[in-house]
Amino acid sequence: MSTTPQELKDRIEASIPGASAEVTGDGRHFAAIVSAPAFRGMSRIAQHRLVYDVFGGEVGDRIHALSIQTKPSEEP
Repeated sequence: MSTTPQELKDRIEASIPGASAEVTGDGRHFAAIVSAPAFRGMSRIAQHRLVYDVFGGEVGDRIHALSIQTKPSEEP
């Protein structure tokens, strides 16, 4: 079953409070730009880990590659 950029976007936004995501990809390789208030005060590694945790073991399997850019945002 192929994964879509929209599926990843929806899952990120549903899992990280206040997140806004832009996701592109070809069904196996994806790039995500994610902003969220939850990232404030977190290291870049912790921000990326929070996004990767949305997908668990799917990264490296069903989601072959996921490139992430993160940035803190203000509360909505």
